[in-house]
Amino acid sequence: MQTYCLAPEGGGDINSHLKNCFKLKSNNTMQSKYSQMWDECLRIIKDTIPDEQFSLWFSPLSFIRYADNQLTISCPSEFFVEQLEERYVRLLGLTLKRVFGDGLRLVYKFPVIGGDPASQVNMGSSHPSPAVKPQPGATANPFKEKYVEEIDSQLNPEYTFENYCISNSNKVARSIGEAIANNPKLQTFNPLFVFGPCGVGKTHLIQAIGIRLKERDPRARVLYITARLFESQFTAAVQRSKVNEFISFYQSIDTLIIDDIQDFIGKDKTQRTFFHIFNHLKQNNKQLIMSSDCRPSEMEGMEERLLSRFKSGMTAQLEKPDLALRLEVLRRKALRDGLELPEDVIQFIAANVTESIRELEGVVVSLLAHATFMNKEISVELARRVLANAVKLNKRTINFEAIAKQVAAYYSIEPSQLVAKSRKREVSDARQMVMYLAKKHTNMPLKAIGSRLQRTTPQCSTPAASSTNASRSRRNFRRTSPSSSSS
Repeated sequence: MQTYCLAPEGGGDINSHLKNCFKLKSNNTMQSKYSQMWDECLRIIKDTIPDEQFSLWFSPLSFIRYADNQLTISCPSEFFVEQLEERYVRLLGLTLKRVFGDGLRLVYKFPVIGGDPASQVNMGSSHPSPAVKPQPGATANPFKEKYVEEIDSQLNPEYTFENYCISNSNKVARSIGEAIANNPKLQTFNPLFVFGPCGVGKTHLIQAIGIRLKERDPRARVLYITARLFESQFTAAVQRSKVNEFISFYQSIDTLIIDDIQDFIGKDKTQRTFFHIFNHLKQNNKQLIMSSDCRPSEMEGMEERLLSRFKSGMTAQLEKPDLALRLEVLRRKALRDGLELPEDVIQFIAANVTESIRELEGVVVSLLAHATFMNKEISVELARRVLANAVKLNKRTINFEAIAKQVAAYYSIEPSQLVAKSRKREVSDARQMVMYLAKKHTNMPLKAIGSRLQRTTPQCSTPAASSTNASRSRRNFRRTSPSSSSS
């Protein structure tokens, strides 16, 4: 590596300038040495793991600089870093210690937006909340003998209102949640019962309420727990003869948030215990928030007295995400993961992944992984490939022309032969098949179908009603035809 130095304009201290040049050259030499040390790390790792895994996870890494016992390397994305460390954090740590020595700090740099060098940062959630970080000594253990003022809320700091996308499908439920969070003494919405299908944002919403309450009052005893964990804790309490301690702990909570409360169905003893906890909290003006995948009236196997209490407050529904919400979720997820999604890709995914927000986020992760590992640009075609393994793509409309083309290909004839006057067996059978499929899969009347086949009056509504061989062909066609599987 050659280094070129220019003398300072207007004279100046030439000796000082030369010192700076030599210092720069020395620094470049040292960085070259550290780069070779990083290459040595890669060589050691390559000898340790299979070539395919090395190519996937370590070849994309490159040396940037080393300074103050900090090694900075470049990598494709934040998702890549997470997956790399999940798989190889121990191997990477031991190798770096072997080559660089103790105390090394590893820093990753990756592009966040496009390829803009100015955006090379480690990017996490756009609005994580620091309010739910557990303090030393905090606990969510209901069996702790000594009363603990500070408890671990078990809330996810990423699930804030700021990170919650709004549309017509969730606007009402979100507004109610914010009203509770901003005015804890408001008893109009106590209890709050949120229901909706899986993956529509119930968990995010109920946790966002808890986080806002903790932000307003850090000393508030807010606890998030799944119904399944509650049931598991109760079973342990029974086995250890600590049911009273268990109940006392939950009766000390200011805001109790229980996710997937439908898991209490069929658990009679758990329901009875929760009934007493519910009553105590409600009578003392403590907030109860629950989520479920169905409305209270659909919970068969839940005690009637519990159901009546669920219905006594506010019941809010979260619907399947509409198009506007799906688009917003995709854009935010892409930004958070450092992924630049073309608009046509966003529109394609939003149009085909319609059931849940969780599915949308999973598709983005899969798309990023495929683009990284296959070294391909993100496109609609790549998105189509990813979605084919994740969800059912929306079915294409089946029309008469598509049916005729598919049937003609199956019978090894030209589509034009379907409208010819030929009475050959294969042509006749194919014609009957087109009539049958067109009648079944389109809204065309028989007269219109006959007209398209240049037959004034179709003889029957099902193909080859009088022919055993043609009937057999129809059954074979159903088994083998791609169009039949798509329909």
